[in-house]
Amino acid sequence: MTYKWNYLTLTTDQKNKKNELTKEIQIDPVLTELLLKRGISSPEEAKKFLYPSLNDLHDPFLLPDMEKAIRRIEKALGNKERILIYGDYDVDGTTAVSLVYKFLRKITNNIDYYIPDRYDEGYGISIQGIDYAVETGVKLIISLDCGIKAVKKVAYAKEHGIDFIICDHHMPDEQLPDAVAVVDAKRADSTYPYNELSGCGVGFKLVHAFSIRNGLAFSDIEPLLDLVAVSIAADIVPITGENRVMMHYGLKRLNANPSFGLRGIIEICGLNRKPITVNDIAFKIGPRINASGRMMNGKEAVDLMLAADMSQAREKAINIDKYNEDRRELDKRITDEAIDFVDNRFNIAEHKSIVLYDETWHKGIIGIVASRLTEKYYRPAVVLTKSGGMISGSARSVNNFDVYKAIESCKDILENFGGHTYAAGLTLKEENLAEFKRRFDIISFEEIENKTMRPQITVDAEISLSDITPKFVQGLSMFNPFGPENENPVFVTRGVLDAGGSKLVGRGFHHIKLELVDKTVSEPVQAIAFSSDAHFKKIKEKQPVDICYTIEENRHGGKAFTQLLIKDIKN
Repeated sequence: MTYKWNYLTLTTDQKNKKNELTKEIQIDPVLTELLLKRGISSPEEAKKFLYPSLNDLHDPFLLPDMEKAIRRIEKALGNKERILIYGDYDVDGTTAVSLVYKFLRKITNNIDYYIPDRYDEGYGISIQGIDYAVETGVKLIISLDCGIKAVKKVAYAKEHGIDFIICDHHMPDEQLPDAVAVVDAKRADSTYPYNELSGCGVGFKLVHAFSIRNGLAFSDIEPLLDLVAVSIAADIVPITGENRVMMHYGLKRLNANPSFGLRGIIEICGLNRKPITVNDIAFKIGPRINASGRMMNGKEAVDLMLAADMSQAREKAINIDKYNEDRRELDKRITDEAIDFVDNRFNIAEHKSIVLYDETWHKGIIGIVASRLTEKYYRPAVVLTKSGGMISGSARSVNNFDVYKAIESCKDILENFGGHTYAAGLTLKEENLAEFKRRFDIISFEEIENKTMRPQITVDAEISLSDITPKFVQGLSMFNPFGPENENPVFVTRGVLDAGGSKLVGRGFHHIKLELVDKTVSEPVQAIAFSSDAHFKKIKEKQPVDICYTIEENRHGGKAFTQLLIKDIKN
């Protein structure tokens, strides 16, 4: 795969601020450039970024309807009303339910939780869920990570004497549900300073507000940040602002003293002997939690995260790991089928997007398959299957194409839709499928430029190998945690040579373990380049190459070392 390297550059104003900011915060000038390129230009902003503090979390009562939400919860507790915590079946929804349930069950026993079945009920608030609430005597439903569009469902609950508090982070429609409170920073009338919270993050703000109102110490809810960290990484929300603060402290909790349930997953992933990172959550912990909702029912993930001891946690984690193995097998089979269709029965050159439908595909896997297609063909992908008499799908996108808006423009032929800029879901009748394909194809063709259909790497700075000192690496570590809108910085070094010890490694010998020097160093720098064996001959011939990479801190045999993770090589 051939990548285009795009270089971030400083504006004139940023260049003028560089020396002053470097002097003020006393870090390497290259790191100052990284701050400026992230829009951080004052010493105050830089210190908040480099030294995240829980004191920088915003007042939760600034969220719309938070005051109403807390008053209604207090009324329910005072009247001993039965409360149902309701959430989506993915990682964000199940962590959010676990967090709020954990907190409230210390105050009341008259509480229950509910996760809809992906196949029988679909995404969001369901009639079956409300009927369950009616049957069990519930008077208040607190929905998390869903509900912002559930106008008819909330009205149905109201007819049965049930109030709703909606805590969501998705985009609302013009009409809000007639709930007691609709807590969502993306509301048009919201003045909340940060609108990129995860669904679990909104749940944390709810318990924070309750704690403030009822004189509880923040230390009582701080342990819940491990769940928030998992939701932020798995739901791919920006790791900026409040999310950065909560991720920072949530990772600390995950590494030092996670809850029993999360510790069970950490053990089953083999992560209990190494520092847990955002990537570990995104690629190991998150998929296992998700597997429960994909293969069986998300309630099992909540059961795990609420485990009362390690024996219970290990038992439930083993079950969920089995679901994940089943998910992997399905994932591979359906992905292979989808790729075969695109390669042999779909003229990719004539389309700037991919829309595939197969009624036999497993609904719990199609989001993963859409991601795989987007990565392989660098086009937005919508993958659809049949479920409950309807066609359901998941969409994934590429940079500079808002897949949510594209789907929203087709809302007159959709039964339901929701999501974010780069990931969305939709439901439609079978008779509308051809029209949806036609419209989505036109929108993508009009809005996506040809040049953006080539995978690109954004380069933060060009440096020499001699710049990678222990002090520089230590300063760079303060940019953690990395993730959306705070990606691990990418560097370019030109004219590097094999120091003599580079070799092919791994099964099939497709990866290169490198020992590199440039004109500024004589001591080799360690690096790894995955699936790059095509470059090995030239490297061993000591031909100079340009490398594009991130700087990683790894451990081996109990010792820490710095290694370059090569993203691309150019001759």
